[in-house]
Amino acid sequence: MGVVTVTRLAELVAGGGVAVLSGAGLSTESGIPDYRGPTGRARRAEPMTYQRFVGSAQARQRYWARSHVGWRQIGQARPNAGHRAVAELERRGLLAGIVTQNVDGLHQAAGARRVIELHGGLDRVVCLSCRERTPRAELERRLRAANPAWEEAAGARINPDGDAVLTDAQVAGFQVVDCAACGGMLKPDVVFFGENVPRPRVDECFALVAGARLLLVLGSSLTVRSGLRFVTKAASLGIPIAIVNQGETGGDADASLTLDAPLGPTLTELTARLPVPAP
Repeated sequence: MGVVTVTRLAELVAGGGVAVLSGAGLSTESGIPDYRGPTGRARRAEPMTYQRFVGSAQARQRYWARSHVGWRQIGQARPNAGHRAVAELERRGLLAGIVTQNVDGLHQAAGARRVIELHGGLDRVVCLSCRERTPRAELERRLRAANPAWEEAAGARINPDGDAVLTDAQVAGFQVVDCAACGGMLKPDVVFFGENVPRPRVDECFALVAGARLLLVLGSSLTVRSGLRFVTKAASLGIPIAIVNQGETGGDADASLTLDAPLGPTLTELTARLPVPAP
């Protein structure tokens, strides 16, 4: 990382009022691969769409079998230096809030409090009939009980959205469970491809960005509208944009500062260059 660039980033952040937009690249150092960065380029897995999930029992069986294996890695992941640095920036009163495209809950696990999960969280499950939300840990206990003899795939490749790459033979025989309250269809409390982010949540994110003094993008390639729209909004309002990511992003042209560097070491260096507030 360039010292001058990190110094300039520290000058921008030191003024406070920073809205953070984080993506999958922030979680790679926790062992969760991203979609388009260095850890994601070799993957060719097709993500589940909402339409296929609700329209096909076979698709749901495939999803839950893969997710049951993948959750073991996602659920055990721990915050890395980048997450801890963001939480420290919040603790020092420099952040207006955090919008994360990630579904792993690692910002909160690191101690951050003002977090908007744009795409939801894998640690919760929602019933599509009665809308009851329950902890993912409860579902995992029920899935293990329903599949006592099912052979999991050791070493299966895990995707950023928390599922594993399994063969049809490995999926066959996996038993899906329904809502314990009403028998309805269960879905992870995340936004699938083909599904819209709830409008109130989007509006909350736009309001956070619009009220910020700086938009700081961390680990997002900004190649899809889901995240890029907030960069576009900030640019239209004349709000400075700083981007830290490994590789080019779709928002580079609007950024006041871009830094192509690993997130953990860069954000650790950033916090070291900022004054610690008096107790």
